[in-house]
Amino acid sequence: MSEPVAVLVDGDNLNAKYAGAILAIARKHGTPTVIRTYLDAQRNDAWHEAPAFRVIHAGTGKNAADLLLALDAMEILLTQHIMNFVIASSDGDFAHLAQRLREHQAKVITAGEAKAPAPFRASGHHFVELGPRPTVQLVEPGTKSHTDLDLRIRSMIAAHSTGGKGMRMTDLAREMHRKHGIKISSSPEKTWRAYLLARPALFELDPRGPEAMARFRPEGFAAVA
Repeated sequence: MSEPVAVLVDGDNLNAKYAGAILAIARKHGTPTVIRTYLDAQRNDAWHEAPAFRVIHAGTGKNAADLLLALDAMEILLTQHIMNFVIASSDGDFAHLAQRLREHQAKVITAGEAKAPAPFRASGHHFVELGPRPTVQLVEPGTKSHTDLDLRIRSMIAAHSTGGKGMRMTDLAREMHRKHGIKISSSPEKTWRAYLLARPALFELDPRGPEAMARFRPEGFAAVA
């Protein structure tokens, strides 16, 4: 039997056109049991017509939907003992909720539009971008641009590095797949080495070999809060 999933959507932030996609995401991780969208229900909004979604009236106050969604998420976790969540929004403030759910051993899938900030993207076990996916861009030498994936790689290397020596490439590939479900073969670069080499401002690598290590450059992530 598949495990129950709670689907909680920031309806003040996301358009109802994503309803089907959000449910499809949830079904990949279990059976959607609690399916709610939070917004000012007095508005004539398309969420009222979204199949399967229960519209929760959050009122008209600032951040009202955010607060009620967060409260309900913790109540669902602690009283219904549901351990799988899909939190859908493009609001970075929900990163705190995702992290708190994870502290209670819940599995958290976050979903949002391309504008969703990096802290929210990195807060769950996996982030799914809603809508047309943006083109993957290589980081040119000398730039300091970084993506959500780059932040995850940095965190993974930091967690496994001792004395600044970095993390073995083979271990990085295995752990990124185990923890985040990432298969680099689906990217334009195809291999982890090619991906990291394309971002010299962010990462540095040892020459090829079974013990080759990967390290991140702190200066490349200087803009990260």
